[in-house]
Amino acid sequence: MEYLIHILLGIFATFIGFLAPGMINMTAVQIAIEKGVQKSRVFAFGASTIILIQASIAIYFSTYLSQNPSVIESLEVGGIFVFFALAIFFFMKTRTKLNIKGKKEKEKGYFVRGALMSSVNMLAIPFYLGISTFLGAEGYLKMESSYIFTFVFGAMFGAYLLFFTYIAFAKVIIKRANFIARNINYILSLLFLILGVWTWIK
Repeated sequence: MEYLIHILLGIFATFIGFLAPGMINMTAVQIAIEKGVQKSRVFAFGASTIILIQASIAIYFSTYLSQNPSVIESLEVGGIFVFFALAIFFFMKTRTKLNIKGKKEKEKGYFVRGALMSSVNMLAIPFYLGISTFLGAEGYLKMESSYIFTFVFGAMFGAYLLFFTYIAFAKVIIKRANFIARNINYILSLLFLILGVWTWIK
């Protein structure tokens, strides 16, 4: 049962971090519209694979730091900073009009394209570091190898599930992209603000 909970935590964490329309999920939508659903799924799988690696790196650092009592307080302060920074980041994105056309690129393998695009997402590792620190401090995430593996697997599965949802509703999203993006970013900004305040109070 605890393994299932850790998988669900990974899925939930990824949905929070990648829910807003951004570079990766909107590219998945664009590929679905222009090239077909099958190619967009391959793209999504490539992106999700890198997210597994990014989540693993973040939790490795979170685990290492949590095992050193002298840095636990600093780690908690860092988590507060990450949450507030994400709150500001998503709030600023509500002011930016989403560009869904993108730029023309040379045709390449869609798995590789998804992996490369996910690799340059500088937000992923700080996000997973912050969220895993928060979950670990609250006692929800166990910092043991087997539980960490199920969590990062959940993160990868959650990413693919989220991208698949974007792909499934591609035609609706492409028409109302800016409205959806603005409102989701407001929600995420408020959520990270609440998490930051909660961590600060505790």
